[in-house]
Amino acid sequence: MKKIKVMTIFGTRPEAVKLCPVILELEKNQDYIDSKVCVTAQHRDMLDQVLEVFRVNPDYDLDVMKERQTLNEITMSVVRGLTEIFENEKPDLVLVHGDTITTFLASYTAFLHQIKVGHVEAGLRTFNKQSPYPEEVNRQLVGVLADLHFVPTEWALENLGKENRTEGIYLTGNTVACAYQYTLKEKYNHPVLEWADGRKIIFLTAHRRESLGRQHSQVFRAIKRIVDEFEDLVVIFPVHPNPVIKELAFEFFNEHLRIKLVEPFDVIQWHNLLPHAHLIVTDSGGVQEEAPSFKVPTLVIRENTERPEGVMTGNLRLVGTEEDNVYANIYDLLTNQEAYKKMSKLANPYGDGKASERIVQSILHFFGYRVDKPNIFKSPKMIGDAKVTLLV
Repeated sequence: MKKIKVMTIFGTRPEAVKLCPVILELEKNQDYIDSKVCVTAQHRDMLDQVLEVFRVNPDYDLDVMKERQTLNEITMSVVRGLTEIFENEKPDLVLVHGDTITTFLASYTAFLHQIKVGHVEAGLRTFNKQSPYPEEVNRQLVGVLADLHFVPTEWALENLGKENRTEGIYLTGNTVACAYQYTLKEKYNHPVLEWADGRKIIFLTAHRRESLGRQHSQVFRAIKRIVDEFEDLVVIFPVHPNPVIKELAFEFFNEHLRIKLVEPFDVIQWHNLLPHAHLIVTDSGGVQEEAPSFKVPTLVIRENTERPEGVMTGNLRLVGTEEDNVYANIYDLLTNQEAYKKMSKLANPYGDGKASERIVQSILHFFGYRVDKPNIFKSPKMIGDAKVTLLV
């Protein structure tokens, strides 16, 4: 029986966290699947940390990141490198994740070589091509190119239906929940927990391009106000390497005794620190999916989200970036025990830890090695509709 040659391609840390569990599941099915891994190293250091955690050794490493290179230069390097690999390996399926430039370029190059494309975390949409930028355009273009769509939730499934995509769709859940079996430790300590010394912890993450400047300044002012008002509260801010974010973070917080600026955590540190959070304030898509697994109430500092399931179930609040609105929502969750408890007891709408297995079984089904589709992931009941608005 001919094996299905599956080449998984990714370049950033978030992609790696969500695709490494899939790669490990592919390797469990080596009687039917020949698994190959290619990284572009769009995020070099942070990517390598994740590969080490999951013990995934790429077959190909394009290592495209160079100092001060342009997006055009990255594009040419990725396309040139993948073209050579595709011509040598001739995979049956290219597997990509999400919405990065690596994801789009790998999908487009595969299409030019008449190679089928599988899109993990398909169907996420804001329907606003400027927000998030450029991710929304990347994911929509990959949706056009993909042959297999592995959608995490019913809401994502409906989005593909609106675009008249009905073939090759599998409802799997989100693979981030699969990662925890490899990252969570029974006992864990970290210097930032010792620094917090039993006080309530807010984890802050901020990196969205569309919020650089004024919007992040508004959020940081709100954070500073709330910490000054509550003496039993500390903020831990793993600062994104973007120099604009770094400069702004140090401008607002560097002298504050109860706001700690740290380097980005690796995936093991982050997943094991999350259960210690009292509250999360974030503009990260990945954190929106991770927080419900640990039942940590989360405020999303964006105007919209391609992951509204957590808002619709009540796990998350979409609060925008205006100072007074961010402040008011943090204040509410610090003082309104009923609201806080309600948010911290809800089921995870994004995944159940079996998505990677469903994805691999779906690939076997698509290529005719399995008769029936695998069981689908069923999300908890939503309390709203797909039109999610700011909670003011």
